Amino acid sequence: MPKPFPEEFRRDVITVARKGDATIEQVAKDFDISASALHRWLKIADDQDSTPGSALGDSAELKELRKRNRLLESLT
Repeated sequence: MPKPFPEEFRRDVITVARKGDATIEQVAKDFDISASALHRWLKIADDQDSTPGSALGDSAELKELRKRNRLLESLT
């Protein structure tokens, strides 16, 4: 079983992916990870952002916009 990536590395990759300057696939390639792993990390981060007490969690609109953004990125 491969060794998991450090949490700090995951946060950095997620931050770059959310900037939207490149596709998810390109960000994954740049960081030498699989696109499916990055999609999973983003989903986990989105789920954590929506936990009660989270500043981002109060915004269902933000979660929906991120979902739409991922969908649009997958179409390009």
